[in-house]
Amino acid sequence: MKVLVETSARHIHLSQEHLEILFGAGHELTVKKMLSQPGQYAAEEKVTVVGAKGSLKMSVLGPVRPETQVELSLTDARSIGVVAMIRESGVIDGTQGCKLVGPCGEVEMEKGVIAAKRHIHMTPEDAEAAGVKDKEIVGLKIESPERSLVFGDVVVRVSASYATAAHIDTDEANALAPAGVVYGEIVKF
Repeated sequence: MKVLVETSARHIHLSQEHLEILFGAGHELTVKKMLSQPGQYAAEEKVTVVGAKGSLKMSVLGPVRPETQVELSLTDARSIGVVAMIRESGVIDGTQGCKLVGPCGEVEMEKGVIAAKRHIHMTPEDAEAAGVKDKEIVGLKIESPERSLVFGDVVVRVSASYATAAHIDTDEANALAPAGVVYGEIVKF
C-alpha cells in the first residue's frame, strides 16, 4: 500500500498552563494553517527553545495538549545542546527538558524533548486494507530520484481520527533528497 510521506519539521505542542505562562493569562492559539491530520494546525505563535549551546525559534502546533512536548530532529537537538530521545509522540517520561521563552514568560521544562519516532497515521479502513495493526512496526520504502531507501522501525498508529500519512523528520527527509510529493510503500519484515 502506498502512503503519503510528509516531513514533520521541528515544532512544539504546549499545555494550556505553559501557553498561558508564555503568552499571557487566557491566551488561545491562533490558527495559521490547518495540517493534514484532522483538527491539527500550525499556530501563529512561536516559542524560543533554549539548550546548553544555543536556541531555536519554533512553531507551535495546536490544539493544546495535556503536556508540553518539543519535537526536534537529532541534528537540531545537538545544535542547541539538548538530548532528544527517540520516542512516540506523547511518550515523554524519562526525557530531558529545556527552557522555553515566550513574549510574556519562561518555562523550565523537566521533561518533554523528543525526536519523534517515524510513524504512519492510518485510518482503521486503510490499516485493514494494508494488513497492519495499531503499534505494529513496519518498514517504509521510499523511491527518490537520487537516494531511495527503506526506513525500518516505523510504528503504525491507527485511529478513526487520523488521515493516512507517514511522518518523518527533517534529518530523515534530507537523507532522501525528495522531489515534490512523496509516497512510500509499507514493507512488512
